[in-house]
Amino acid sequence: MNNFLRIVAYLKRYSLLVVLSIGANLLSVLFSLVSLTMIIPFLQLLFDKNINAETVIPTLPAFSFSVKYFIDLFNHHFINVIVTYGKIDALLFICFLVAGIFLMKNLFRYGALFFLSPVRNGVVKDIRNELFQKLLSLPLAFYANEKKGDVMARMTSDVQEVEYGIISVLEVTFREPVTILVYLAAMIFMSPQLTIFVLGMLLVTGFIVGRIGKSLKRTSLKSQNKLGELLQIIEESITGLRIIKAFTAEKFQGNKFEQENHAYFKLMTKMQRRKDLSSPLSEFLGISIVVTVLWFGGKLVLDPNNNLPAESFIGFMLIFSQLIPPAKSFSSAYYNIQKGLASSERIYKILDAVNTIQEKPNAIKIEGFKKGIELKNVSFAYNQFDEKQILKNINLTIQKGKMIAIVGQSGSGKSTMANLLPRFYDVQEGQIFIDNIDIRDCTVDSLRKLFGVVSQEAILFNDTIFNNISFGLENVSEEDVIRAAKIANAHDFIVKLEHGYQTIIGDRGNKLSGGEKQRLTIARAVLSDPPILILDEATSSLDTESEKLVQDAIYRLMENRTSVVIAHRLSTIQYADEIVVMQDGNIIERGNHISLMAKNGIYNKLVAMQQF
Repeated sequence: MNNFLRIVAYLKRYSLLVVLSIGANLLSVLFSLVSLTMIIPFLQLLFDKNINAETVIPTLPAFSFSVKYFIDLFNHHFINVIVTYGKIDALLFICFLVAGIFLMKNLFRYGALFFLSPVRNGVVKDIRNELFQKLLSLPLAFYANEKKGDVMARMTSDVQEVEYGIISVLEVTFREPVTILVYLAAMIFMSPQLTIFVLGMLLVTGFIVGRIGKSLKRTSLKSQNKLGELLQIIEESITGLRIIKAFTAEKFQGNKFEQENHAYFKLMTKMQRRKDLSSPLSEFLGISIVVTVLWFGGKLVLDPNNNLPAESFIGFMLIFSQLIPPAKSFSSAYYNIQKGLASSERIYKILDAVNTIQEKPNAIKIEGFKKGIELKNVSFAYNQFDEKQILKNINLTIQKGKMIAIVGQSGSGKSTMANLLPRFYDVQEGQIFIDNIDIRDCTVDSLRKLFGVVSQEAILFNDTIFNNISFGLENVSEEDVIRAAKIANAHDFIVKLEHGYQTIIGDRGNKLSGGEKQRLTIARAVLSDPPILILDEATSSLDTESEKLVQDAIYRLMENRTSVVIAHRLSTIQYADEIVVMQDGNIIERGNHISLMAKNGIYNKLVAMQQF
């Protein structure tokens, strides 16, 4: 229920449209009620053989919101019509009048939907925007524990389910309660005793529907989780299709998908059956109520001690019959809402996720980089409850303008140390300083603008080369982009492409070679002009020719900048001002290439094996 209220809270932004929709619904219901109340007196007058001039009501009745007022108003106008023109002409006139009233009813009903349409779509848009902004703001640690396919399912199918299950029934939510209340008011006026009996029956029906709805919500939640697992398999299969084919694992992966897909099929079938039960169950419960009310009301009419006239009971049943469809729609909407609430729980799991990278209220905005970086007694584990620490009591100073290389075998903590500098993660123990300022005292934006990152995997987007190089920057000129591309040794291959800098490079840049992609990421770093560079194994996956071009671009990029280089190849780091050798989260050696080789220690062995 709490999640439902949170979603309904989005309606505040569209309050005027909501009010207009409710108002149009109210007018639609009132016209419907007027059309119903006209039928009873019309039938009485039409078949009454004793109608004459004396039965005409000479003056307009005083207005009151009651069935009697509409009956008297009818009698005032149309007894005279029947007396003057005869029943045939009066019948034709009434038919046109009833048609006109129904026209007005449906015009206002369309008006309600007209005003509600931007509300429905707007709320879904706002939820999707908020969800995406949250995904961008969450730290990398969040995604270490989440499946990418499941996150995508929450952004797509879960949001769509909220739209279908909750937002799409807003029209029902706004219209049907108004309809029910107006009809109940008329029924209470006609027979309070019979209305109380009807309400008791409706409460019993509501209890039965509610029990089934809760079961549907649980099943829906399981099915959405299973869909996330399916999307994860699809995403992994597309990404790793080359490996699947190389190891002839198509059958294995296909069987894996079929098993998960069959489990999803069973859950969806179970859920659909329970959803489909809503309509026949509601109809059966509705007719059961009608039959019971006919029995109870008939007893009241036949009981001489009760003053319920037969014509009033007929009118009561006519209005009550119009109460069943909105009640049925409301119960069907309840089933859809339960499905939507199951999806909303998954959405709010992301929206309510705690962002561990918090910015202090009085955070300092760093202006430039002047002195250096210092890691002081830094320890870190990806899970604070994990006994295994990735970094253990690290102390390191990186002076401005220096190139620091971090080497060590896989899992030694090299990349983790680099990720701590721009606060992709926060340390559990110790401090990191930039120009003697704790990075946790700085604004996140100003801190990260100090860094340029070139990683082993070239992260590119399905966009033009121009937009990939100028990514994240505003008002970038073509001259600036070309200059950055030339520094990165990328200009020559770019101009040979069909559309040059406006060439779309495909998903993850798959239309380019590995070396070309890497040079684009270097051009991006050149254009952003950061004072500090983090180069995380930027050439480890390239062939010799591509490595030479990329390495040359990296040297140009590092000119007059502070660089933190993580590398597997000796050619990348042998000219570093200082080399830091790591093992099992500890710094075990440090110095330049010559001094470390002279020690004949771990670094010397790594060089011999070329295993950084």
